[in-house]
Amino acid sequence: MLTVLSYLMIIIFMFVIIKKKMSPFTALIGIPLIFALIAAVAGLFPVPNPEVEDAFINNPSLFERITSLGEFAVDGVGQTATTGIMLLFAILYFAIMLNAGMFDPITEKMIRFAKGDPVKILFATAFISMVVSLNGDGTTTTLIVCTAFIPIYKKLNLRMMNLAVLIILMNTIMNLLPWGGPTARAISVLSLNDQEVIRALAPGMVISAIYVLGLSIFLGVRERKRVGIQELTEKDIQALTAAKSDEEQAMKRPKLFWVNLIMTITLIFFLVSGWFPALFLFLTGTVLALIINYPDLKQQKNRIQENAGDAVQVVILVFAAGIFMGLFTGTGMADALAQSLTTIIPDSWGRAWGLITALLSAPGTFFLSNDAFYYGVLPVLYQTGTQYGYTALEIGVASLLGQAFHLLSPLVAFIYLLFNLTGVDMGEWQKESGKWALGIFIIFIAVAAITGAAPIIK
Repeated sequence: MLTVLSYLMIIIFMFVIIKKKMSPFTALIGIPLIFALIAAVAGLFPVPNPEVEDAFINNPSLFERITSLGEFAVDGVGQTATTGIMLLFAILYFAIMLNAGMFDPITEKMIRFAKGDPVKILFATAFISMVVSLNGDGTTTTLIVCTAFIPIYKKLNLRMMNLAVLIILMNTIMNLLPWGGPTARAISVLSLNDQEVIRALAPGMVISAIYVLGLSIFLGVRERKRVGIQELTEKDIQALTAAKSDEEQAMKRPKLFWVNLIMTITLIFFLVSGWFPALFLFLTGTVLALIINYPDLKQQKNRIQENAGDAVQVVILVFAAGIFMGLFTGTGMADALAQSLTTIIPDSWGRAWGLITALLSAPGTFFLSNDAFYYGVLPVLYQTGTQYGYTALEIGVASLLGQAFHLLSPLVAFIYLLFNLTGVDMGEWQKESGKWALGIFIIFIAVAAITGAAPIIK
């Protein structure tokens, strides 16, 4: 019954999002809450005992089941709280840098380089997304690439959907580096050697990156047919890069360009190094950005008020995603879904367990968090795979191939930042990104099979 509820919840959630029947915020909270209430009334999950750790209440009442939902939701929010607060200050920091005009010279140079050619702009989008994604953090990649390229896309009338798609596809590939979330989890669960894992994944990652770079050229050619190559004179370039209003111009700090650039590069360096938590870095960076660029208290207040709206819209979606996962996990629906994924496969298909693991990892990492899949499902897949002659490395690599679709999941917090910055619709973006992500998935599986990193059949 719990398994049926979990599948129904996922199907209905995706339906209302894709068909635009509900906003992501209301769907993330409303849909799981309804199904959690159904599970509570049906008595389908145990209620934790608040007085004894890892213990449950014997024969809980309906009231106790319903009230426990609040604890599940709070636990879920707690898991996303750090990310949400970090995003708040990250958005404020880059918004202040944008107000101060730090990206203006960069935008101007890119416009001069592209010479109005969409192909060059989209190729640069994919390439820079690849480079920035080396840190394995989707939030940082989204903030940096969007802040740099959105002004150019707007000024050249390019489709913002292409920007959102290229960023996520490149981040999907680079997220498989050993310091990325999913690979680190697979390594820890199966006690793998990180160098062996990266050697196994590298060929597929390289070919996939080339595929996305090629895709950027294809999309660029399509945009070139739509808007053409704009012949930009010096006057046109100045008009494109000029402030839209006197108020916007008053916020510019051209004399502080190098100060702001060095501060931003230093912040990114520390983000990549991992020496300090991202929350601490962005909080400190926001404070320094305000003090340096807007020492007047009234100006600081105005900058916070002007930019807080965009930040709050993202943060509430992150917390809503936390409530979704809290209710989904606390009621046991996540475990039920995970178990169903591993029990629907007939024993006769055992020789193809590598392919099966790869195929299961796609919906598994889309509908479940990385923690739920790699700590809950992967051990079961591994134990089953060993019976058919598969090694821990082979199963570990196979389980990572479905990451081609993971960042398309509504449970990934930073994608709401991407939607907020680009203004794209979630359902349309999933459909557009999904068809190109399928190419990455096929490349991952084909290359892993050819190299023997994850054999299709034993």
